[in-house]
Amino acid sequence: MIPEPAAAPFSLPILSLLIFLPLAWASLLPFLREGRTVRMVALAGAVLELVLSLLMLAALRPEVAGMQFVEQASWIPSLNVHYLLGIDGIAALFPPLTALLFCAVILASWTSIQFMPRLYFALLLALESVTMGVFCALDLVLFFLFWELTLVPIYFLISLWGIGPERRYAATKYTLFMLAGGIPLLFGMILLGLHHASAAGLTFDYRVLLEYSQPGPGQTLVFLLLFFGFAVKAPLFPFHTWLPTVLREGPVGLSALLVGLKLGVFGILRFALPLAPTAAREYFWLMTVLGLIGLIYGALVALRQSNLRKMLAFSSISHVGLVIVSLAAMNIQGVQGAVFQLANFSLIAGGLMLMAGFLHHRLGSTDLASLGGLVRPLPRFTALFLLLGMASIGLPGTNGFIAELLMLLGILQTAPIVAVIALLGVILGAAYFLGFFQRAFLGPVVQPAVASAIDLRPRELLIASVMGLLVLTGGLFPSLAQKVTVSAANAWVMRMTANLDNPTSFSPVNDRESPP
Repeated sequence: MIPEPAAAPFSLPILSLLIFLPLAWASLLPFLREGRTVRMVALAGAVLELVLSLLMLAALRPEVAGMQFVEQASWIPSLNVHYLLGIDGIAALFPPLTALLFCAVILASWTSIQFMPRLYFALLLALESVTMGVFCALDLVLFFLFWELTLVPIYFLISLWGIGPERRYAATKYTLFMLAGGIPLLFGMILLGLHHASAAGLTFDYRVLLEYSQPGPGQTLVFLLLFFGFAVKAPLFPFHTWLPTVLREGPVGLSALLVGLKLGVFGILRFALPLAPTAAREYFWLMTVLGLIGLIYGALVALRQSNLRKMLAFSSISHVGLVIVSLAAMNIQGVQGAVFQLANFSLIAGGLMLMAGFLHHRLGSTDLASLGGLVRPLPRFTALFLLLGMASIGLPGTNGFIAELLMLLGILQTAPIVAVIALLGVILGAAYFLGFFQRAFLGPVVQPAVASAIDLRPRELLIASVMGLLVLTGGLFPSLAQKVTVSAANAWVMRMTANLDNPTSFSPVNDRESPP
Protein backbone atom coordinates (compact mmCIF):
# COMPACT_ATOMS: atom_id res chain seq x y z
CA MET A 1 0.00 0.00 0.00
CA ILE A 2 1.44 3.39 -1.01
CA PRO A 3 1.47 6.00 1.76
CA GLU A 4 -0.19 9.31 1.13
CA PRO A 5 2.33 11.80 -0.26
CA ALA A 6 3.43 14.70 1.88
CA ALA A 7 1.03 17.60 1.72
CA ALA A 8 2.25 20.47 -0.43
CA PRO A 9 2.38 23.94 1.12
CA PHE A 10 0.21 25.26 -1.69
CA SER A 11 -2.42 23.79 -3.98
CA LEU A 12 -0.93 24.75 -7.35
CA PRO A 13 -0.16 21.78 -9.64
CA ILE A 14 3.38 23.09 -9.82
CA LEU A 15 4.89 20.10 -11.62
CA SER A 16 2.31 20.31 -14.41
CA LEU A 17 3.02 24.02 -14.68
CA LEU A 18 6.73 23.30 -14.96
CA ILE A 19 6.09 20.86 -17.79
CA PHE A 20 3.50 22.72 -19.82
CA LEU A 21 4.44 26.37 -19.32
CA PRO A 22 7.38 26.27 -21.79
CA LEU A 23 5.26 24.40 -24.32
CA ALA A 24 2.45 26.96 -24.05
CA TRP A 25 5.00 29.77 -24.33
CA ALA A 26 6.52 28.15 -27.43
CA SER A 27 3.11 28.15 -29.10
CA LEU A 28 3.04 31.96 -28.85
CA LEU A 29 6.26 32.54 -30.80
CA PRO A 30 4.98 31.72 -34.33
CA PHE A 31 2.48 34.59 -34.01
CA LEU A 32 5.17 37.17 -33.24
CA ARG A 33 7.25 39.15 -35.66
CA GLU A 34 10.81 37.94 -36.02
CA GLY A 35 13.38 39.96 -34.17
CA ARG A 36 13.84 41.30 -30.69
CA THR A 37 10.24 40.61 -29.64
CA VAL A 38 10.63 36.88 -30.29
CA ARG A 39 13.79 36.74 -28.19
CA MET A 40 12.31 38.79 -25.36
CA VAL A 41 9.18 36.62 -25.17
CA ALA A 42 11.23 33.41 -25.25
CA LEU A 43 13.49 34.71 -22.49
CA ALA A 44 10.48 35.81 -20.40
CA GLY A 45 9.05 32.29 -20.62
CA ALA A 46 12.36 30.73 -19.60
CA VAL A 47 12.75 33.13 -16.66
CA LEU A 48 9.20 32.42 -15.48
CA GLU A 49 10.01 28.70 -15.66
CA LEU A 50 13.10 29.34 -13.52
CA VAL A 51 11.03 31.21 -10.94
CA LEU A 52 8.48 28.36 -10.78
CA SER A 53 11.22 25.77 -10.34
CA LEU A 54 12.78 27.79 -7.50
CA LEU A 55 9.37 28.02 -5.81
CA MET A 56 9.09 24.25 -6.08
CA LEU A 57 12.54 23.80 -4.53
CA ALA A 58 11.76 26.25 -1.73
CA ALA A 59 8.53 24.39 -0.92
CA LEU A 60 10.19 20.97 -0.88
CA ARG A 61 10.38 19.27 2.51
CA PRO A 62 13.95 17.87 2.55
CA GLU A 63 13.32 15.68 5.58
CA VAL A 64 10.78 13.67 3.55
CA ALA A 65 12.32 10.75 1.66
CA GLY A 66 9.33 10.02 -0.55
CA MET A 67 7.66 11.72 -3.48
CA GLN A 68 6.19 15.19 -3.05
CA PHE A 69 3.85 17.43 -5.09
CA VAL A 70 2.26 14.25 -6.46
CA GLU A 71 -0.32 14.78 -9.23
CA GLN A 72 -2.34 11.89 -10.60
CA ALA A 73 -5.11 11.46 -13.18
CA SER A 74 -6.28 8.49 -15.22
CA TRP A 75 -4.84 8.57 -18.75
CA ILE A 76 -5.26 5.14 -20.43
CA PRO A 77 -7.62 3.21 -18.13
CA SER A 78 -7.51 -0.03 -20.12
CA LEU A 79 -3.76 -0.30 -19.44
CA ASN A 80 -3.90 1.30 -15.98
CA VAL A 81 -1.62 4.06 -17.24
CA HIS A 82 -1.81 7.36 -15.38
CA TYR A 83 -0.71 10.92 -15.76
CA LEU A 84 1.43 10.68 -12.64
CA LEU A 85 3.97 13.26 -11.52
CA GLY A 86 6.08 13.62 -8.39
CA ILE A 87 9.52 14.64 -7.24
CA ASP A 88 11.83 13.79 -4.37
CA GLY A 89 15.08 15.12 -2.96
CA ILE A 90 17.20 13.26 -5.52
CA ALA A 91 15.45 14.92 -8.47
CA ALA A 92 14.56 18.28 -6.89
CA LEU A 93 17.79 20.09 -7.84
CA PHE A 94 17.49 19.31 -11.54
CA PRO A 95 14.45 21.40 -12.59
CA PRO A 96 15.93 24.70 -11.29
CA LEU A 97 19.33 24.00 -12.84
CA THR A 98 17.69 22.90 -16.09
CA ALA A 99 15.64 26.11 -16.20
CA LEU A 100 18.76 28.18 -15.48
CA LEU A 101 20.70 26.48 -18.27
CA PHE A 102 17.88 27.09 -20.76
CA CYS A 103 17.86 30.77 -19.77
CA ALA A 104 21.60 30.88 -20.42
CA VAL A 105 21.23 29.15 -23.79
CA ILE A 106 18.56 31.61 -24.91
CA LEU A 107 20.75 34.55 -23.89
CA ALA A 108 23.79 32.99 -25.58
CA SER A 109 21.79 32.55 -28.80
CA TRP A 110 20.57 36.14 -28.78
CA THR A 111 22.58 37.41 -31.75
CA SER A 112 24.05 34.19 -33.15
CA ILE A 113 20.68 32.83 -34.35
CA GLN A 114 19.48 34.84 -37.35
CA PHE A 115 17.91 32.00 -39.38
CA MET A 116 14.25 31.32 -38.41
CA PRO A 117 14.56 32.54 -34.81
CA ARG A 118 10.87 31.92 -34.06
CA LEU A 119 11.22 28.21 -34.80
CA TYR A 120 14.59 27.96 -33.03
CA PHE A 121 13.38 29.43 -29.74
CA ALA A 122 10.08 27.53 -29.95
CA LEU A 123 12.01 24.26 -30.27
CA LEU A 124 14.21 25.20 -27.32
CA LEU A 125 11.16 25.83 -25.13
CA ALA A 126 9.54 22.60 -26.31
CA LEU A 127 12.72 20.73 -25.39
CA GLU A 128 12.65 22.34 -21.96
CA SER A 129 9.07 21.19 -21.52
CA VAL A 130 9.71 17.51 -22.23
CA THR A 131 12.97 17.58 -20.23
CA MET A 132 11.01 18.70 -17.17
CA GLY A 133 8.66 15.80 -17.85
CA VAL A 134 11.57 13.36 -17.73
CA PHE A 135 12.50 14.57 -14.24
CA CYS A 136 8.93 14.57 -12.90
CA ALA A 137 7.17 11.55 -14.47
CA LEU A 138 6.39 8.65 -12.14
CA ASP A 139 4.39 6.49 -14.56
CA LEU A 140 6.79 4.51 -16.75
CA VAL A 141 4.69 4.98 -19.90
CA LEU A 142 4.46 8.73 -19.30
CA PHE A 143 8.20 8.85 -18.65
CA PHE A 144 8.93 6.99 -21.89
CA LEU A 145 6.71 9.42 -23.79
CA PHE A 146 8.65 12.43 -22.51
CA TRP A 147 11.94 10.57 -23.06
CA GLU A 148 11.21 9.90 -26.73
CA LEU A 149 9.75 13.35 -27.37
CA THR A 150 13.15 14.91 -26.65
CA LEU A 151 14.27 13.51 -30.01
CA VAL A 152 12.06 15.78 -32.11
CA PRO A 153 13.37 19.23 -31.11
CA ILE A 154 16.95 17.97 -30.86
CA TYR A 155 16.89 16.53 -34.38
CA PHE A 156 15.71 19.81 -35.92
CA LEU A 157 18.00 21.96 -33.77
CA ILE A 158 21.04 20.02 -34.98
CA SER A 159 20.06 19.70 -38.62
CA LEU A 160 18.85 23.30 -39.13
CA TRP A 161 21.14 25.34 -36.87
CA GLY A 162 24.26 23.18 -36.67
CA ILE A 163 27.57 24.96 -37.24
CA GLY A 164 29.38 22.09 -38.98
CA PRO A 165 29.20 20.88 -42.59
CA GLU A 166 27.95 17.43 -41.50
CA ARG A 167 25.18 18.64 -39.20
CA ARG A 168 22.46 16.56 -40.90
CA TYR A 169 24.58 13.44 -40.54
CA ALA A 170 25.07 14.32 -36.86
CA ALA A 171 21.31 14.79 -36.38
CA THR A 172 20.58 11.43 -38.01
CA LYS A 173 23.30 9.66 -36.01
CA TYR A 174 21.97 11.08 -32.74
CA THR A 175 18.39 10.09 -33.57
CA LEU A 176 19.31 6.53 -34.57
CA PHE A 177 21.37 6.03 -31.42
CA MET A 178 18.53 7.29 -29.22
CA LEU A 179 15.93 5.17 -30.99
CA ALA A 180 18.17 2.12 -30.57
CA GLY A 181 18.53 2.92 -26.87
CA GLY A 182 14.78 3.37 -26.53
CA ILE A 183 14.02 -0.21 -27.62
CA PRO A 184 15.53 -1.95 -24.56
CA LEU A 185 14.01 0.74 -22.32
CA LEU A 186 10.54 0.02 -23.65
CA PHE A 187 10.94 -3.74 -23.30
CA GLY A 188 12.27 -3.38 -19.76
CA MET A 189 9.34 -1.22 -18.71
CA ILE A 190 6.84 -3.61 -20.32
CA LEU A 191 8.40 -6.55 -18.46
CA LEU A 192 8.05 -4.66 -15.17
CA GLY A 193 4.39 -3.97 -15.82
CA LEU A 194 3.64 -7.55 -16.93
CA HIS A 195 5.38 -9.06 -13.92
CA HIS A 196 3.27 -6.97 -11.60
CA ALA A 197 0.17 -7.91 -13.64
CA SER A 198 0.81 -11.59 -12.93
CA ALA A 199 0.77 -10.89 -9.19
CA ALA A 200 -1.56 -7.97 -8.49
CA GLY A 201 -2.71 -6.38 -11.76
CA LEU A 202 -1.08 -4.38 -14.52
CA THR A 203 0.61 -1.16 -13.42
CA PHE A 204 3.36 1.18 -14.54
CA ASP A 205 3.31 3.25 -11.35
CA TYR A 206 6.93 3.74 -10.26
CA ARG A 207 5.96 3.86 -6.57
CA VAL A 208 4.08 0.55 -6.77
CA LEU A 209 6.83 -1.17 -8.76
CA LEU A 210 9.39 -0.18 -6.13
CA GLU A 211 7.55 -2.39 -3.64
CA TYR A 212 7.92 -5.53 -5.76
CA SER A 213 11.07 -7.23 -7.03
CA GLN A 214 11.06 -9.72 -9.87
CA PRO A 215 12.75 -13.00 -9.00
CA GLY A 216 16.07 -14.17 -10.44
CA PRO A 217 16.50 -14.08 -14.24
CA GLY A 218 13.52 -11.79 -14.76
CA GLN A 219 15.02 -9.03 -12.63
CA THR A 220 18.42 -9.47 -14.28
CA LEU A 221 16.87 -9.02 -17.71
CA VAL A 222 15.01 -5.88 -16.59
CA PHE A 223 18.18 -4.39 -15.12
CA LEU A 224 20.27 -5.04 -18.22
CA LEU A 225 17.59 -3.67 -20.55
CA LEU A 226 17.14 -0.48 -18.52
CA PHE A 227 20.84 0.03 -17.81
CA PHE A 228 22.00 -0.31 -21.41
CA GLY A 229 19.03 1.68 -22.71
CA PHE A 230 19.93 4.61 -20.46
CA ALA A 231 23.67 4.12 -21.08
CA VAL A 232 23.25 5.18 -24.71
CA LYS A 233 22.02 8.64 -23.76
CA ALA A 234 24.37 9.03 -20.76
CA PRO A 235 26.61 8.46 -22.83
CA LEU A 236 28.58 5.59 -21.33
CA PHE A 237 31.42 3.80 -23.12
CA PRO A 238 31.09 2.15 -25.67
CA PHE A 239 27.85 3.95 -26.64
CA HIS A 240 29.46 7.40 -26.62
CA THR A 241 30.38 7.95 -30.26
CA TRP A 242 27.38 10.17 -31.04
CA LEU A 243 28.44 12.86 -28.53
CA PRO A 244 31.68 14.13 -30.14
CA THR A 245 29.94 14.20 -33.53
CA VAL A 246 26.98 16.19 -32.27
CA LEU A 247 29.11 18.61 -30.27
CA ARG A 248 31.34 19.22 -33.28
CA GLU A 249 28.49 19.74 -35.78
CA GLY A 250 25.53 20.95 -33.71
CA PRO A 251 24.62 24.43 -32.44
CA VAL A 252 26.58 25.43 -29.37
CA GLY A 253 23.47 26.10 -27.28
CA LEU A 254 22.20 22.57 -27.81
CA SER A 255 25.69 21.21 -27.14
CA ALA A 256 25.61 22.96 -23.75
CA LEU A 257 22.29 21.27 -22.99
CA LEU A 258 23.55 17.83 -24.00
CA VAL A 259 26.66 17.99 -21.81
CA GLY A 260 24.87 19.82 -18.99
CA LEU A 261 21.76 17.62 -18.68
CA LYS A 262 22.70 13.97 -18.21
CA LEU A 263 19.26 12.44 -18.62
CA GLY A 264 20.70 8.98 -19.24
CA VAL A 265 22.59 8.93 -15.94
CA PHE A 266 19.49 10.26 -14.17
CA GLY A 267 17.54 7.35 -15.68
CA ILE A 268 20.06 4.84 -14.32
CA LEU A 269 19.86 6.46 -10.88
CA ARG A 270 16.08 6.76 -10.82
CA PHE A 271 14.90 3.61 -12.61
CA ALA A 272 17.53 1.02 -13.56
CA LEU A 273 19.03 0.53 -10.10
CA PRO A 274 16.11 0.86 -7.66
CA LEU A 275 13.66 -1.11 -9.83
CA ALA A 276 16.08 -4.06 -10.03
CA PRO A 277 18.15 -3.80 -6.83
CA THR A 278 19.23 -7.43 -6.50
CA ALA A 279 20.44 -7.60 -10.10
CA ALA A 280 22.13 -4.22 -9.73
CA ARG A 281 24.10 -5.54 -6.76
CA GLU A 282 25.06 -8.65 -8.70
CA TYR A 283 26.18 -6.62 -11.72
CA PHE A 284 27.92 -3.80 -9.87
CA TRP A 285 31.14 -5.08 -11.45
CA LEU A 286 29.72 -4.38 -14.92
CA MET A 287 28.90 -0.80 -13.97
CA THR A 288 32.34 -0.40 -12.40
CA VAL A 289 34.24 -1.78 -15.40
CA LEU A 290 32.31 0.27 -17.97
CA GLY A 291 32.57 3.37 -15.80
CA LEU A 292 36.32 3.00 -15.31
CA ILE A 293 36.91 2.39 -19.01
CA GLY A 294 34.88 5.49 -19.87
CA LEU A 295 36.66 7.53 -17.20
CA ILE A 296 40.20 6.67 -18.39
CA TYR A 297 39.40 6.45 -22.11
CA GLY A 298 37.60 9.81 -22.15
CA ALA A 299 40.47 11.50 -20.31
CA LEU A 300 43.17 10.00 -22.57
CA VAL A 301 41.36 10.98 -25.75
CA ALA A 302 40.68 14.47 -24.37
CA LEU A 303 44.46 14.83 -23.88
CA ARG A 304 44.96 14.47 -27.63
CA GLN A 305 42.31 16.94 -28.76
CA SER A 306 43.20 20.17 -30.53
CA ASN A 307 39.59 21.42 -30.68
CA LEU A 308 37.99 22.86 -27.56
CA ARG A 309 34.51 21.47 -28.24
CA LYS A 310 35.83 17.94 -28.86
CA MET A 311 37.96 18.17 -25.73
CA LEU A 312 34.86 19.10 -23.73
CA ALA A 313 32.96 16.19 -25.33
CA PHE A 314 35.48 13.59 -24.18
CA SER A 315 35.79 15.33 -20.82
CA SER A 316 32.05 14.82 -20.41
CA ILE A 317 32.40 11.11 -21.24
CA SER A 318 35.15 10.80 -18.64
CA HIS A 319 33.08 12.51 -15.92
CA VAL A 320 30.07 10.30 -16.69
CA GLY A 321 32.29 7.26 -16.15
CA LEU A 322 33.23 8.46 -12.67
CA VAL A 323 29.56 9.03 -11.77
CA ILE A 324 28.66 5.48 -12.86
CA VAL A 325 31.48 4.01 -10.74
CA SER A 326 30.26 6.09 -7.80
CA LEU A 327 26.70 4.80 -8.19
CA ALA A 328 28.03 1.24 -8.33
CA ALA A 329 29.43 1.75 -4.81
CA MET A 330 25.80 2.01 -3.56
CA ASN A 331 26.60 3.92 -0.37
CA ILE A 332 25.50 7.33 0.86
CA GLN A 333 28.71 9.15 -0.05
CA GLY A 334 28.70 7.64 -3.52
CA VAL A 335 25.09 8.48 -4.34
CA GLN A 336 25.24 11.99 -2.87
CA GLY A 337 28.45 12.67 -4.77
CA ALA A 338 26.87 11.36 -7.97
CA VAL A 339 23.76 13.52 -7.55
CA PHE A 340 25.92 16.56 -6.73
CA GLN A 341 28.04 15.94 -9.83
CA LEU A 342 24.96 15.53 -12.04
CA ALA A 343 23.78 18.91 -10.77
CA ASN A 344 27.24 20.37 -11.35
CA PHE A 345 27.19 19.34 -15.00
CA SER A 346 24.56 22.03 -15.67
CA LEU A 347 26.86 24.74 -14.33
CA ILE A 348 30.34 23.50 -15.20
CA ALA A 349 30.02 21.50 -18.42
CA GLY A 350 27.14 23.62 -19.70
CA GLY A 351 28.96 26.85 -18.81
CA LEU A 352 32.22 25.76 -20.47
CA MET A 353 30.39 24.77 -23.64
CA LEU A 354 28.59 28.12 -23.79
CA MET A 355 31.91 29.91 -23.39
CA ALA A 356 33.31 27.78 -26.22
CA GLY A 357 30.39 29.11 -28.24
CA PHE A 358 31.32 32.70 -27.37
CA LEU A 359 34.82 31.97 -28.66
CA HIS A 360 33.53 30.37 -31.85
CA HIS A 361 31.25 33.35 -32.47
CA ARG A 362 34.28 35.68 -32.31
CA LEU A 363 36.91 33.65 -34.14
CA GLY A 364 34.91 31.23 -36.28
CA SER A 365 36.81 28.28 -34.79
CA THR A 366 37.81 26.67 -31.49
CA ASP A 367 40.84 24.84 -32.92
CA LEU A 368 44.16 25.45 -31.23
CA ALA A 369 45.60 26.60 -34.56
CA SER A 370 43.24 29.59 -34.40
CA LEU A 371 43.88 30.37 -30.73
CA GLY A 372 46.86 31.35 -28.56
CA GLY A 373 47.38 34.31 -26.28
CA LEU A 374 43.68 34.75 -25.54
CA VAL A 375 44.40 36.16 -22.08
CA ARG A 376 45.59 39.46 -23.58
CA PRO A 377 42.50 40.54 -25.55
CA LEU A 378 40.01 38.53 -23.43
CA PRO A 379 41.01 38.86 -19.75
CA ARG A 380 37.47 38.57 -18.31
CA PHE A 381 36.69 35.62 -20.58
CA THR A 382 39.95 33.94 -19.52
CA ALA A 383 39.29 34.43 -15.79
CA LEU A 384 35.78 32.99 -15.87
CA PHE A 385 36.73 30.16 -18.22
CA LEU A 386 39.56 29.24 -15.85
CA LEU A 387 37.19 29.29 -12.86
CA LEU A 388 34.77 26.86 -14.54
CA GLY A 389 37.69 24.74 -15.72
CA MET A 390 39.12 24.55 -12.20
CA ALA A 391 35.71 23.39 -10.99
CA SER A 392 35.69 20.68 -13.68
CA ILE A 393 38.97 19.25 -12.36
CA GLY A 394 37.87 19.49 -8.71
CA LEU A 395 39.77 22.47 -7.33
CA PRO A 396 39.04 22.96 -3.59
CA GLY A 397 36.60 25.80 -3.06
CA THR A 398 34.48 24.84 -6.06
CA ASN A 399 31.47 22.55 -6.31
CA GLY A 400 33.47 20.10 -8.41
CA PHE A 401 35.77 19.38 -5.45
CA ILE A 402 32.90 18.46 -3.13
CA ALA A 403 31.33 16.13 -5.70
CA GLU A 404 34.59 14.37 -6.56
CA LEU A 405 35.55 14.04 -2.88
CA LEU A 406 32.23 12.40 -2.03
CA MET A 407 32.42 10.07 -5.02
CA LEU A 408 36.00 9.01 -4.29
CA LEU A 409 35.17 8.43 -0.61
CA GLY A 410 32.19 6.30 -1.60
CA ILE A 411 34.29 4.24 -4.04
CA LEU A 412 37.13 3.90 -1.51
CA GLN A 413 34.81 2.32 1.05
CA THR A 414 33.78 -0.35 -1.45
CA ALA A 415 36.91 -1.02 -3.53
CA PRO A 416 40.19 0.78 -2.72
CA ILE A 417 41.87 -0.38 -5.93
CA VAL A 418 39.01 1.03 -7.99
CA ALA A 419 39.34 4.31 -6.07
CA VAL A 420 43.03 4.52 -7.03
CA ILE A 421 42.17 4.02 -10.71
CA ALA A 422 39.40 6.63 -10.42
CA LEU A 423 41.88 9.05 -8.86
CA LEU A 424 44.16 8.51 -11.87
CA GLY A 425 41.27 9.57 -14.10
CA VAL A 426 40.82 12.72 -12.03
CA ILE A 427 44.53 13.53 -12.43
CA LEU A 428 44.31 13.00 -16.18
CA GLY A 429 41.37 15.42 -16.17
CA ALA A 430 43.60 18.10 -14.70
CA ALA A 431 46.26 17.32 -17.30
CA TYR A 432 44.06 17.73 -20.37
CA PHE A 433 42.38 20.91 -19.15
CA LEU A 434 45.53 22.67 -18.00
CA GLY A 435 47.41 21.58 -21.12
CA PHE A 436 44.73 22.99 -23.40
CA PHE A 437 44.43 26.15 -21.35
CA GLN A 438 48.17 26.80 -21.54
CA ARG A 439 48.26 26.43 -25.33
CA ALA A 440 45.06 28.36 -26.03
CA PHE A 441 45.20 31.21 -23.53
CA LEU A 442 48.85 31.81 -22.70
CA GLY A 443 51.82 32.63 -24.89
CA PRO A 444 52.05 35.18 -27.70
CA VAL A 445 49.14 36.31 -29.88
CA VAL A 446 49.81 35.03 -33.41
CA GLN A 447 46.39 35.33 -35.07
CA PRO A 448 45.05 38.76 -36.15
CA ALA A 449 41.51 37.65 -35.29
CA VAL A 450 42.59 36.94 -31.71
CA ALA A 451 44.34 40.31 -31.39
CA SER A 452 41.16 42.16 -32.42
CA ALA A 453 38.71 39.99 -30.42
CA ILE A 454 36.30 41.76 -28.07
CA ASP A 455 36.02 40.62 -24.47
CA LEU A 456 32.75 39.38 -22.95
CA ARG A 457 29.74 41.52 -23.77
CA PRO A 458 27.33 42.36 -20.92
CA ARG A 459 24.93 39.53 -21.79
CA GLU A 460 27.77 37.00 -22.01
CA LEU A 461 29.37 38.34 -18.85
CA LEU A 462 26.06 37.84 -17.01
CA ILE A 463 25.87 34.19 -18.09
CA ALA A 464 29.47 33.36 -17.19
CA SER A 465 29.36 35.31 -13.91
CA VAL A 466 26.19 33.58 -12.69
CA MET A 467 27.66 30.18 -13.52
CA GLY A 468 30.90 31.11 -11.75
CA LEU A 469 29.10 32.44 -8.69
CA LEU A 470 27.05 29.25 -8.32
CA VAL A 471 30.19 27.15 -8.76
CA LEU A 472 31.77 28.97 -5.81
CA THR A 473 28.57 28.88 -3.75
CA GLY A 474 28.30 25.11 -4.19
CA GLY A 475 31.94 24.70 -3.21
CA LEU A 476 31.84 26.93 -0.13
CA PHE A 477 28.36 25.98 1.09
CA PRO A 478 27.77 22.38 -0.07
CA SER A 479 25.28 21.75 2.73
CA LEU A 480 22.72 23.82 0.81
CA ALA A 481 22.51 21.07 -1.79
CA GLN A 482 23.24 18.13 0.48
CA LYS A 483 20.37 18.84 2.85
CA VAL A 484 17.97 18.64 -0.11
CA THR A 485 19.21 15.20 -1.13
CA VAL A 486 20.17 13.50 2.12
CA SER A 487 16.86 11.89 3.12
CA ALA A 488 16.04 10.65 -0.39
CA ALA A 489 19.63 9.46 -0.86
CA ASN A 490 19.51 7.52 2.41
CA ALA A 491 16.26 5.87 1.31
CA TRP A 492 17.84 4.99 -2.05
CA VAL A 493 20.86 3.39 -0.36
CA MET A 494 18.67 1.51 2.12
CA ARG A 495 16.69 0.01 -0.75
CA MET A 496 19.82 -1.00 -2.64
CA THR A 497 21.41 -2.64 0.41
CA ALA A 498 18.33 -4.08 2.17
CA ASN A 499 17.53 -7.78 2.43
CA LEU A 500 15.13 -8.19 -0.49
CA ASP A 501 13.95 -11.73 0.23
CA ASN A 502 10.69 -10.11 1.24
CA PRO A 503 9.85 -7.93 -1.80
CA THR A 504 7.97 -5.44 0.34
CA SER A 505 10.51 -5.28 3.16
CA PHE A 506 11.58 -1.78 2.23
CA SER A 507 10.02 0.97 0.18
CA PRO A 508 11.64 4.41 -0.30
CA VAL A 509 8.26 5.97 -0.86
CA ASN A 510 7.65 5.87 2.89
CA ASP A 511 7.32 9.43 4.09
CA ARG A 512 9.01 8.92 7.43
CA GLU A 513 12.18 10.86 8.07
CA SER A 514 15.33 9.02 6.97
CA PRO A 515 18.23 8.54 9.36
CA PRO A 516 20.78 11.34 9.24
